[in-house]
Amino acid sequence: MEQYVIKGGNPLVGEVTIGGAKNAALGILAAAIMSDEDVIIDNLPDVSDINVLLQAIASIGADVVRISRNVVKINGKNIHSFCIDDGFIRKIRASYYLLGALLGKYKEAEVALPGGCNIGSRPIDQHLKGFRALGAKVEINNSMIVAKAEHLKARHIYLDVVSVGATINIMLAASMAEGRTILENAAKEPHIVDVANFLNSMGADIKGAGTDVIRIRGVEKLHGTEYTIIPDQIEAGTFMCAAVATQGDVTVKHVIPKHLESISAKLIEMGAEIEELDDAVRVVASKRLQPTNIKTLPYPGFPTDMQPQAVIALALADGTSVITESIFENRFRYVDELTRMGAHIKVEGNTAIIIGIPRYKGAHMSAPDLRAGAALVIAALAADGYSTIDSIGYIQRGYEDFEGKLRSLGACIERVENEKDIQKFKLKIG
Repeated sequence: MEQYVIKGGNPLVGEVTIGGAKNAALGILAAAIMSDEDVIIDNLPDVSDINVLLQAIASIGADVVRISRNVVKINGKNIHSFCIDDGFIRKIRASYYLLGALLGKYKEAEVALPGGCNIGSRPIDQHLKGFRALGAKVEINNSMIVAKAEHLKARHIYLDVVSVGATINIMLAASMAEGRTILENAAKEPHIVDVANFLNSMGADIKGAGTDVIRIRGVEKLHGTEYTIIPDQIEAGTFMCAAVATQGDVTVKHVIPKHLESISAKLIEMGAEIEELDDAVRVVASKRLQPTNIKTLPYPGFPTDMQPQAVIALALADGTSVITESIFENRFRYVDELTRMGAHIKVEGNTAIIIGIPRYKGAHMSAPDLRAGAALVIAALAADGYSTIDSIGYIQRGYEDFEGKLRSLGACIERVENEKDIQKFKLKIG
């Protein structure tokens, strides 16, 4: 089993380039199969979630050509099956986007129930509510979601809760429904806007993405396009937190600073200096961090996917901080791992009370999920001594060449497979 071995204590210094947004890419890849013409997608992150979805798309007959590491060409003309079920697709959350795409184009879809990180309950009832409102019959049989419709007809749909996944899925299906769908209480995240822009570039008619009311006028068919995915807000935020936790100076390049405002605001409250450039942010932390309070909220609030990384920084602050997690109930599972490093954190329900310590101590840890795994890497980089982190497959689901990018900033980190490799690393580092 692959692990990371890390020697902490080096401030991260330099420049890092952010890849394409994984969460946007997953919705865009699903949407790409809705055209019978060539669709070329650039700035695609090379991470395991993306590769699993590409494999699933190819398995039903779509032509998938990897032009380069970050560019793919997809053509949905030869799709011959509307059923997607294999061992891999059940491991990723975004498999459900294929429901909206296939239902919109073919009025029929059968997809395995989604998996993903165990960070709490993520029901798909709002997705199914949307499909039913558009006229589909939806059932769950033997862990498969089956959706069929004679016709999809536009409706006024109000989501009971703000859901990124349901917003994207309903947009996909409604883009080829008859009439004009109005979707209220829609999610507003940057990747919602990116998926809508991508669909519009294929000939869809979607207005209002990025607000809480989206209007979708259905079209008969979608054409080919070339499209570049937006930068990954969460990857950028992760490197920003890594700079702050290690008392470093990092310029995070190829980002949209507006998407990072909630993260930047909290890092400034912690005492970091942030300089916004056209497509970059420079993050400098030259003194011990100050405590602050954070509550995770839907965009434009502080992202739940950045909560573990923020905790890593605040656990080193000079004072007491409180983080309230309002999105997922299991998002503090990594705290037990962090206490191995000496952190003082008490979790009460959906709240973590954090009493800062001056330094972490190296420890052996296990990544419980994608974002917490990346956060534990940051903690190890800020720690005295050596750390090892197991279950790094979670991290590889959402970060392209994570260790390589960290090494370019001066981190001592290596991907290893056994104890012998760990000893080699320690001898090399000294």
